Amino acid sequence: MAIATKLDELGVNVIEAGSAITSEGERNSIRAVTAEGLNAEICSYCRIMKPDVDHALACDVDSIHLVAPVSDLHINVKLRKDREAVRQMAIDVTEYAKEHGLIVELSGEDASRADIDFLKSLYNDGVEAGADRLCFCDTVGLLVPEKTDEMFRDITTAVNAPVSIHCHNDFGLATANTIAALKAGAKQAHVTINGIGERAGNTSLEEVAMAIDWLYKSKTGIKTEEIFRTSRLVSRLTGIPVAPNKSLVGGNAFTHEAGIHVHGLLANTETYEPIKPEVIGRERKIVLGKHAGKSSVTLAVKEMGFDVDDSQLHEILDRIKELGDLGKKVTDADLETVTNTVLNIQEESRVILEEYTVVSGNKVTPTSSVKLKVDGKTIVEAGIGDGPVDATLASIKKGISSLGDVQLEEYHVDAITGGTDALVEVLVKLSKDGKTVTSRGARTDIVMASVEAILNGINRLI
Repeated sequence: MAIATKLDELGVNVIEAGSAITSEGERNSIRAVTAEGLNAEICSYCRIMKPDVDHALACDVDSIHLVAPVSDLHINVKLRKDREAVRQMAIDVTEYAKEHGLIVELSGEDASRADIDFLKSLYNDGVEAGADRLCFCDTVGLLVPEKTDEMFRDITTAVNAPVSIHCHNDFGLATANTIAALKAGAKQAHVTINGIGERAGNTSLEEVAMAIDWLYKSKTGIKTEEIFRTSRLVSRLTGIPVAPNKSLVGGNAFTHEAGIHVHGLLANTETYEPIKPEVIGRERKIVLGKHAGKSSVTLAVKEMGFDVDDSQLHEILDRIKELGDLGKKVTDADLETVTNTVLNIQEESRVILEEYTVVSGNKVTPTSSVKLKVDGKTIVEAGIGDGPVDATLASIKKGISSLGDVQLEEYHVDAITGGTDALVEVLVKLSKDGKTVTSRGARTDIVMASVEAILNGINRLI
């Protein structure tokens, strides 16, 4: 339950752990979350049906997010009922849940397209039936901040219970609408890590938390220094990558390439950063490419421990720009190779691949063996994995264990050419003892390209 634990560490008040009615696997997951003893209210999503509540009770949750369709579109087309039938169902299930000791947050689904008077009436009936909180769902992201402000000032004065805001990001306004609702009287926001969710996703926790803390100078209680680690954990466990240009947690958010930017950063980081990356648990990164300038190359070369004169610096810069003009991402290994070439430095790799063998198929566990030269000594190791690449990297990691704990932080594959014989490029980020490097490999064999990238990185790290 790594995600739930991390949300607890972040300072999240309520964790909607799943929908208990969905399946036994979903119920097992919810039970695992409730068993963690987290300092947060654990909630299950429920329709306005008593069996949903029964399944939630069986998972020992604290609360339910009880969702009632409130727009005529949803009531008539999806449920094939009328308003009064939905009203009575919401009342009955709310009373049933309260009788069984649950906290109830009664939610109006598709509220942004509902008749506002019916919505307020249903909310008030729900409160009378025992609902502890209410929620306004902008189910398909149709709100704009001005409308959100107007509706929440009306609703929050018309009901006698805290109101939450739940926004979807179909038009990219989820964060803006959530902030507008909070300013207009909403007491709680429904958010997700990295903005994951149906279709274009839900409101992003990191965006709302940082906007409130830094732009509105209020405190959310969120431990912002845990945001980036949580983001990466969620991405890894869900298999949903974070876009490089995603605000705050995207790979490029605190990454600088343009020479004029780096020059400004060296004078004062506030010139091109609204907050220090450490605030959300990140580190600043200077990358090189065709937009690089003398400042960024000077800094990168110095960080690698090289001392270059002005002419050598210009030669390195020219070669970096050439790589960038070819559309290449310039890795740390590329920079070191270029610098060694310009300075006429010959370095012998400490880890050399002599041979590898991999066996994979639909009826066999992927297995790999490697023969390496590590500081001149022959090492033979084998490993298994989820696929041929994973198995080969596992065997390499075993083979270099004497050199320290090298961790694979990121792994990306791109096809450079088309066809079944495509040339593939593998980019990796490795870390050891707090130091990170990036490196690449390019082959028609994806396993060999991965090995090349990993060994290039390892030889730079050690």
